[in-house]
Amino acid sequence: MAYMISDECIQCGACADACPVEAIAEGDGKYVINADTCIECGACAEACPVSAPQQA
Repeated sequence: MAYMISDECIQCGACADACPVEAIAEGDGKYVINADTCIECGACAEACPVSAPQQA
């Protein structure tokens, strides 16, 4: 199941920089993950300082 970014997101961009398939973009108030593009690698979760990306 694809990752989703929780409301804990601080919009630092670390997750987007870490994503190898560029599935993460800046959204309204937090970053968002395109579930169709996400390969569930977990790179975003590892890079996030506040653990906002979580498996849905």
